[in-house]
Amino acid sequence: MGIALTAAGYLALSCISVRKALFLIAACGLFAADRDWPAYGGGPAGIRYSQLKQINRANVARLHVAWTYDTNDGSGDPQTQPILVNGVLYGVTPTHKTVALDGATGKLLWTFDSGIRGRGPNRSVVWCPTPSPRLFAAVQSFVYALDPATGKPIPDFGVEGRIDLREGLGREPAKQSYVLTSPGIIYRDLLIVGGRLPESLPAPPGDIRAYDVRTGALRWAFHTIPRPGEFGYDSWPPDAWTYTGAANNWPGMALDEKRGIVYAPTGSAASDFYGADRAGNNLFANCLLALNATTGERIWHFQAVRHDIWDRDFPSPPVLVTVKHEGRTIDAVAQTSKQGWVFLFERASGKPLFPIEYRGYAASDVPGEHAAAEQPLPTRPAPYARQSLTEDVLTRRTSEAHAWALEQFQKLRNGGQFFPFALGQETFIFPGYDGGAEWGGSAFDPTSGLLYVNANEMAWTGGLYETPSGSPTRRLYLAQCATCHGEDLHGAPPQIPALHELSGKRTAPQIAAVIREGGGRMPAFPTLTPAQVSALSDYILGGENKELMGAAEAAHAPHYRFGGYHKFVDPDGYPAIAPPWGTLNAINLNTGEYAWKIPLGEYPGLADKNTGSENYGGPIVTAGGLVFIAATNYDRKFRAFDKSTGKLLWETTLPMAGNATPITYELGGRQYVVIYATGGKSGKWGPSGGIYVAFSL
Repeated sequence: MGIALTAAGYLALSCISVRKALFLIAACGLFAADRDWPAYGGGPAGIRYSQLKQINRANVARLHVAWTYDTNDGSGDPQTQPILVNGVLYGVTPTHKTVALDGATGKLLWTFDSGIRGRGPNRSVVWCPTPSPRLFAAVQSFVYALDPATGKPIPDFGVEGRIDLREGLGREPAKQSYVLTSPGIIYRDLLIVGGRLPESLPAPPGDIRAYDVRTGALRWAFHTIPRPGEFGYDSWPPDAWTYTGAANNWPGMALDEKRGIVYAPTGSAASDFYGADRAGNNLFANCLLALNATTGERIWHFQAVRHDIWDRDFPSPPVLVTVKHEGRTIDAVAQTSKQGWVFLFERASGKPLFPIEYRGYAASDVPGEHAAAEQPLPTRPAPYARQSLTEDVLTRRTSEAHAWALEQFQKLRNGGQFFPFALGQETFIFPGYDGGAEWGGSAFDPTSGLLYVNANEMAWTGGLYETPSGSPTRRLYLAQCATCHGEDLHGAPPQIPALHELSGKRTAPQIAAVIREGGGRMPAFPTLTPAQVSALSDYILGGENKELMGAAEAAHAPHYRFGGYHKFVDPDGYPAIAPPWGTLNAINLNTGEYAWKIPLGEYPGLADKNTGSENYGGPIVTAGGLVFIAATNYDRKFRAFDKSTGKLLWETTLPMAGNATPITYELGGRQYVVIYATGGKSGKWGPSGGIYVAFSL
């Protein structure tokens, strides 16, 4: 039995009941799933691969814009990869409204506006086909169950159609910041989610939880910071589970439906850079977790960074692959890292396919800190990002830029991977805080065994400093804000905004709203009192709140604090290291060898167009022989490469940078490729907004 629905036929279906009938038909599996893009990453395995081949090596140069949809919803950095189910594209706007578009024309079908102005990343929605079709959409701390035909909340899910992720963590919900930025995953009748949390204290624990898709009831929770009696409890101080936080799954997950295993990578524990109050290896921070999807029980885990004091989160969802290794066909899970390495494990057992060596590293001389003596690195594949910063790696873009970089290089500490910070002096982090790999994820071609990974090649610096005495407001700023925005309020644009430039551009109430609710990669700060929020708003605008004394002292700033994220760029704003500054890599997971590696991205102002650039958003790969990727921050390009050779076959300029991962699907016999262009990371280099752009032949 087969059912076909043309784009024109769909547009004729204005009756809601008919649309609902179509969704029910789809739930029974009567539509060709391989022509849709029904989940973040393309499907539960997250391999970002499509069997479609209408668009191929021979004709990709003929791609043109088929339709566009401008959300007209301001600007932001939602990083959204939409989904496409049965002719309907579901996506997110910059302020986190959910939209349903006709996949053939881009015509708006409906909009869901929760009334909450969302901020920052919101990478996709979740399609749930059974027991009745529904769409899960996140807005800050809330997850809504929507009728996919109308966009209206389903009232018998949770409370009036939504659940609050701040609840059930064992701490006062109103004082927690727990935001869903990468979508959850569906297993049978469960919605499994992680979340994004603050990276400094106070922070909630990063529990991974499963909810009933019909009722919203909590079905299980896995404690990433173990409680008494749980495995891993002895890798923390005895009462750490009561006060520390994070170790959360923020980049997303992958699911082996046949085995019933969900694979969840986690980030670092709070606070990111000073761990005196969390002595030990800190399971299950910085881990790839394999959990029983039905019960949440741990099956196996691998910890990539012990006692992380460098913010070395696992930055992207894993991909479930099948490889040929030592004469066997093996179902495996591949996990990329900020450090620039791919880890590859047997799915069922967690056994590494390539040996992992535990190497010794320097001890910390910061009082109270105890860096781990050993850290693991795989022997293969070779890293896709450079691992050491030396004089010959410094920029030679101009003689002046090189002289500046050399002077800085000779002043700063440089010990390579896992070199602990010192007090009062900056230390190089290379690859930088944003990788290596990032949240866009990698793509896998099951026909060749090639994994496609885009990477940043940037150096950053960081250091620890004593919290100085001074005005209460200044101490409050250093305790709560300087970790990201720096002691001098200069931030690290475009990733981390500069605050010293806000006077005259933002009002105190606008700044206060961002502090309370979060924005961009910044979490909300619900533990701050109204007086503290007001004081910080005034301070950022150049004022000083004199009334804060008692409230500010309640911030309890740690004795040592992180001095802020500092990107190693020359006085002209270009990376102070030699190119490439961003790459696209094809790695054969059968052998651990590279098939090809090319620079990815350009700086419009440079004559050299082969430098690569910072890039955020990932690739997809198709049976048509193509790798599609946008991602690059500054050139606004969307590109297609030959998946076998890395040869550039097509490129176009988007209305703004496509800092997201594309999708592809087929409707009415026509293949489309869609990218969400927002310019969220372009900064001064380009415009920002929110436009879905679809291409076809």
